[in-house]
Amino acid sequence: MLFGGIEAGGTKFVCAVGEPDGKIIERIQIPTTVPEETMGQVIEFFQKFDVTAIGVGSFGPIDVNPDSSTYGCITTTPKLAWRNYPIVQTLKDAFGVPIGFHTDVNAAALGEVTFGAAEGLDSCLYITVGTGIGAGAIVQGKLLEGLSHPEMGHILVRRHPKDIYAGKCPYHQDCLEGLAAGPAIEERWGEKGISLAERPEVWELEGYYLAQALMQYILILSPKKIILGGGVMKQAQVFTHVRSYVKELLNGYVAFPEVSSKIEDYIVSPKLGDNAGITGTLLLAKRAYEEK
Repeated sequence: MLFGGIEAGGTKFVCAVGEPDGKIIERIQIPTTVPEETMGQVIEFFQKFDVTAIGVGSFGPIDVNPDSSTYGCITTTPKLAWRNYPIVQTLKDAFGVPIGFHTDVNAAALGEVTFGAAEGLDSCLYITVGTGIGAGAIVQGKLLEGLSHPEMGHILVRRHPKDIYAGKCPYHQDCLEGLAAGPAIEERWGEKGISLAERPEVWELEGYYLAQALMQYILILSPKKIILGGGVMKQAQVFTHVRSYVKELLNGYVAFPEVSSKIEDYIVSPKLGDNAGITGTLLLAKRAYEEK
């Protein structure tokens, strides 16, 4: 039995075929351009395999409510060509198999709680810090959703008193994503993050903003593990600042060893690395198949 997985990102689609245990058999990467072009290549890839179901972890916002008339669509994304695009229906029309559908970060959270850094736990938070900032959560073994899926990258944070950068979010300007995502780092400092590795002030400021978000997530969701992925978090020095600021902000209020003495094991990088999301999409496919 083979499952298909699609990690649909704002800059690239990763497509894979794998087995029920998450083992990836074959994968490709496709640039995210316009739906007709990108999805044409996606469909062409999967036509080579006899897949039983397909899982999609998509950039958002998306509609994850099966009872909604726009279920399975990418909705109010800043990527105008993809607004209101019916990605689930497109795949159903092409393959006629069950389609699992959620956000890319919820898919990554599912991958990490099943095979990764949160394996064996029924709760975790996966945050990606890259082109944007998004978070997915597992609560009591289930993907967190309600009115919609979480949009934790757009919470408001206190500005650093010396930070005069206006913010880059097209909706909220200086929300977390507007101040701390990759494009904000580049615009604030004049270079891409990868070229700023030796500038400690860059990563201390990044840690300052991310830690505020983590404090709020800890107080609201109380996750048993926090996993920070995405391109920005490949600058490992950010973790030191994030952990330090989280402890400072909580100030002993959350009196658990995970925060007080074992924070290096509590706020971690993804064990599955760059495969967290695509592994999670295979698990979404498996769930869709089992539900059908």
